[in-house]
Amino acid sequence: MPQKIYVNHIGEYLGSEVTLNGWVYNMRSSGKLHFIQLRDGSGIIQCVIFKGNVTPEVFDTAANLTQETSVSITGTVKEDNRSKLGFELDVKDIKIIAPSVDYPITPKEHGDAFLMHNRHLWLRSSKQTAILKIRDEIIFAIRKFFHEREFTLVDSPILTPAACEGRSTLFETEYFGEKAFLSQSGQLYGEAAAMALGKIYCFGPTFRAEKSKTRRHLTEFWMVEPEVAFNDLNDNMELAEDFIVYIVESVLKNRRAELELIGRDISKLENIKKPFPRVSYTEAIKILNDLGNPTEWGGDIGGDEETLISNKFDRPVIIHRYPAAIKAFYMKRDPEDPKVVLAMDVIGPEGAGEIIGGSERESDYNALVERMKEQGMAPEDMDWYLDLRKYGSVPHSGFGMGIERMVRWICGLHHVRETIPFARMMDKIRP
Repeated sequence: MPQKIYVNHIGEYLGSEVTLNGWVYNMRSSGKLHFIQLRDGSGIIQCVIFKGNVTPEVFDTAANLTQETSVSITGTVKEDNRSKLGFELDVKDIKIIAPSVDYPITPKEHGDAFLMHNRHLWLRSSKQTAILKIRDEIIFAIRKFFHEREFTLVDSPILTPAACEGRSTLFETEYFGEKAFLSQSGQLYGEAAAMALGKIYCFGPTFRAEKSKTRRHLTEFWMVEPEVAFNDLNDNMELAEDFIVYIVESVLKNRRAELELIGRDISKLENIKKPFPRVSYTEAIKILNDLGNPTEWGGDIGGDEETLISNKFDRPVIIHRYPAAIKAFYMKRDPEDPKVVLAMDVIGPEGAGEIIGGSERESDYNALVERMKEQGMAPEDMDWYLDLRKYGSVPHSGFGMGIERMVRWICGLHHVRETIPFARMMDKIRP
């Protein structure tokens, strides 16, 4: 079979006759000229049809093309300094593969509800394509970051017998006569794997039955969760800093064109450097109070409060040592102040909110059992997890990063629903 040629490599064929396969993204005519914007998933190129260079049949075919008709176009690659691509195709022949009739998403403005209903088609737009390519780069950078640091990928189960982050946000299902739940996090299994392999990460879909309709929440999302034996809270914060900087640098290096296409202010991403400012929860409460926000010590720091704090900084800020009463059972209490746990959240700038949440884990068997009982949990239901504290327990820590929140921040998007191909929200399970 002849080699397939794609738009993003078209410059390699300057002066040559090539055939491109794709879809009609847009089209306009001017007398004896037709201009077709052809997209093939890798990019968009202008194809020029001059009446004097083609047969009447080809010229008429071009004149009647409709949006999203699939075509095979043959022509000569020429330079075009006016286009961002730098090249155009001087067309010789057009073959229609399949027509597109009454394509519903036109260049005019459409409402969010309409676009989400037609998400399977909305993905074809240049902005949505760019976002998904940036998402792909983020995921590639994540895997590369951990591979370079000799972490081992461990796949955690999606079906679990118990809660990790609280029973109120569990999706329940039937499992051969028993109750099972869709995973909220792979962390507990990641801890077990870290006791075997030292440095691991799990990466997969997670589910939260959280009845929230905010622009930061999805019911199904992807999360990456490293876990490291012998790492304390400070090590955990260092790893999170390195991780975020690495991802941002990778996107800036390899997806700058896509960032520009979606209108992202790249200068703000270029400023993401170490070290990140670190403030304790107690200091964060003081910042909020000084800004006129009445949050009291012991209360949760919500999205609005996160934005107020992050606006004081030009890069992500790490808030650490949260009150034990509002955090999960597995987080280790601070030996110097038992009212707080050795937890940390990384808050993104520009209103991005929490993009990483993590902690040092409780490594003492008795302390963990006590904490479970305090939160109404039955220790016998988590006997395998407690075994990790019985057989060679060590200090260890880790965190979770939601991919969609990271994509939302890096792309500068208002809503998280555009960060995943097919969003699952409280009121949306189709398409």
